[in-house]
Amino acid sequence: MLTATADARDKDHGMSAPDMERASAARVGMVGLIVAEASLFAVFVVAYLYDLGRSLSGPTPREVLSVPVPGTVCLLSSSVTVALAVRALGRGAVRRCGAWLLATVLLAVVFLAGTTAEWIRLITRDGLTIGTNLFGTTFYALVGLHASHVIVGLVMLSLISVFAWSRALRPAHAERVELVSWYWHFVDAVWIVVLTVVYVIGR
Repeated sequence: MLTATADARDKDHGMSAPDMERASAARVGMVGLIVAEASLFAVFVVAYLYDLGRSLSGPTPREVLSVPVPGTVCLLSSSVTVALAVRALGRGAVRRCGAWLLATVLLAVVFLAGTTAEWIRLITRDGLTIGTNLFGTTFYALVGLHASHVIVGLVMLSLISVFAWSRALRPAHAERVELVSWYWHFVDAVWIVVLTVVYVIGR
């Protein structure tokens, strides 16, 4: 009786047994990816902290770095907008989901624009390149690794946004969009660590 009730509930939500298995496998896969990526970031963070203050020449973090407040606000706000997008799609509001996804994309673009402007300033005005000193090497490696993950997430969110506005996205795809949001939340969480290590402790 319980099995029959559960089966009926799954059918009401449009989820067959194979669909549920695929969804479960996708969740496990995303968790595995996040754990692997977290381990990679941990290596870079430890390397940055280990080499902190060991540069034999300038410039130093205190001389050239400032806390990127606007970019941080935008990136952390994008976690809210992507969560609202997932929620809207789950309720069948595809247009609203598309609007929130577009907001997420724009916030991510602002963050990347800030990172780009910072790098241009560091290279052209302060003379800090990846080969200048140990600080430059570890800084660009860690911040660049995070930026590359933001770009990957931005591409995925942009595609989903296009699907939403072209009406190719359906409430049945909510599971997939949610998994992308998991990745995006991870990217935002990593930024908090990078911000703390590079722009707070590192200075």
